[in-house]
Amino acid sequence: MSNTYVIGDIHGELTLVNALLQKIHIDFQKDRLIFLGDYIDRGPASKEVLSLMEELQQKGAYCLMGNHEHIMLSVFTHANARKFEHWVTVAGGRATLESYGYSPSYIEEHLFKEAYTDETLHKHLRFIETLLPYFEKEDTIFVHGGVDPEKDVKETPVDQLLWIREEFHLNYHGTKTIVFGHTPTSILHKDKNNHSPYFGENRIIGIDGGAVFGGQLHCLVLPSKQVISVSKKE
Repeated sequence: MSNTYVIGDIHGELTLVNALLQKIHIDFQKDRLIFLGDYIDRGPASKEVLSLMEELQQKGAYCLMGNHEHIMLSVFTHANARKFEHWVTVAGGRATLESYGYSPSYIEEHLFKEAYTDETLHKHLRFIETLLPYFEKEDTIFVHGGVDPEKDVKETPVDQLLWIREEFHLNYHGTKTIVFGHTPTSILHKDKNNHSPYFGENRIIGIDGGAVFGGQLHCLVLPSKQVISVSKKE
């Protein structure tokens, strides 16, 4: 029987995602591997994580868009200087630029997109453009943020799929299970020390274990709902 392996928000934690992949031993001939987005920002190795995602996508993995990839793509295509600065100073983009070899002092002095011409960075921007906003199968929808409880997923704006939180968490009552990241599960559990996946009574499963904040990086295995996890404490 084939399995679907779903991995939550990585945020530049290359060591953790490699450790997790070693644990699950994916067989691309029969299994499905899905990443829920947020590969970049805050953690130390965004560049390397994106390269890994490219490699795995070529092998057959489904790589979804996260709100952080959406931000990065936006600020390099049509954002103004203020939005670029917000990405760097608030959203974790500084760590992403550092992973491409830009020094903290250079970044501090160059808060505008034209200063960043690294070839690999722009190759990764083209890769980000290929990311799916969601993936749907017979009984499950995989998405970064969630779905609008009042709309068909096919008719929902990408921004909403990537950013939605409480409206989805509290009001979703659809027939399909929704597997999502974006919101750290400690928030869903209302317990800052509980980073385990969140299994809601309304068919929602949150798997952002807040790995970059010292929590856990999770892989949900379907259909068994087994959870395989790694953390920096191991």
